[in-house]
Amino acid sequence: MSDLRRTSLNDLHRELGAKMVPFAGYEMPVQYPMGVLKEHLHCRAAAGLFDVSHMGQILLRAKPGQDAALALETLVPADIAGLKEGRQRYALFTNDAGGILDDLMVANRGDHLFLVVNAACKADDLAHLRAHLAESCEITPVRDRALLALQGPEAEAALAALVPGVAQMRFMDVAVFDTVFGELWVSRSGYTGEDGFEISVPEAQAEVLACALLDIDAVAPIGLGARDSLRLEAGLCLYGADLDTTTSPVEAALEWAIGKPRRPGGARAGGFPGAGRILRELQEGAPRRRIGLRPEGRAPMRPGTDIFATAETDTPIGAVTSGAYGPSIEAPMSMAYVETGHADDGTTLYGEVRGKRLPATVVPMPFRTASYKR
Repeated sequence: MSDLRRTSLNDLHRELGAKMVPFAGYEMPVQYPMGVLKEHLHCRAAAGLFDVSHMGQILLRAKPGQDAALALETLVPADIAGLKEGRQRYALFTNDAGGILDDLMVANRGDHLFLVVNAACKADDLAHLRAHLAESCEITPVRDRALLALQGPEAEAALAALVPGVAQMRFMDVAVFDTVFGELWVSRSGYTGEDGFEISVPEAQAEVLACALLDIDAVAPIGLGARDSLRLEAGLCLYGADLDTTTSPVEAALEWAIGKPRRPGGARAGGFPGAGRILRELQEGAPRRRIGLRPEGRAPMRPGTDIFATAETDTPIGAVTSGAYGPSIEAPMSMAYVETGHADDGTTLYGEVRGKRLPATVVPMPFRTASYKR
């Protein structure tokens, strides 16, 4: 793994006994001695600390006479112009074919926007922004800050012990705090379905902050393994697995990320790449749909599992994109894309596992109710 990049917490991960694996070009902790199952359950019961410093952080600032929000709206279908200062919103970079280039978070920090993008896509995302917005915006990648996520029902108490002001934040708020760890850029959000925070911290202070949090009894380090099962229970997509350049936001059941002003009849309808396909699918439906599946029994249906309408038919109607055992729900769970005619909740479908057709029921997502602080 010598050619992989390392986050500023790499030494700490090793001291904590992490098993390190390649991920998105980085050497990252997949689990700690506690193990994936216990890490997952600890995050649900107390608070888990994740190193997400591999993700991309980008500042977008309008040039004189320009508007950064309206500029970004030429690349995403989200309502960025309507995003209030101190708030953030989920968005999607789309391509001309209506597929998804990446999913990201966009925060309004007053005189600029702050974007957090996926690690595997961040170089392409930066190039995409520069290719399309360079004339209207200053585009600055943030290279001197780490990113931590603190998630779980005791996350607020843990972080508030170090940064008292965070207790007043609500879900999807963003704020800046001057602390002994330097200037912290904090959002009340995360990728687990739990209440919690993501914290951008100066790289030189990242390990100090991480250790201060880990010194709190409720907080334990959590690796990529549990991060994946946590986000799947929460019904959240993983780019490259559940989302890709051929999948539209409507197929992905992400219509909620398309702001009302950007929809047909809206004040700023369309105007983003692939709008023709995406707006048509909003009105007419898409040929396939992302669904939640609950397989019978205990065996998960893993990514790549073909899905069939009946136990006897020869032609699959879709495939699983994410699947695992859910420690909190004590049952297997999967996300799949299937033909829309088979996507209704309560439908029984069949996954082919080791040569056998096993039944699974289409269910609403999330698999486990989220506990965000509204």
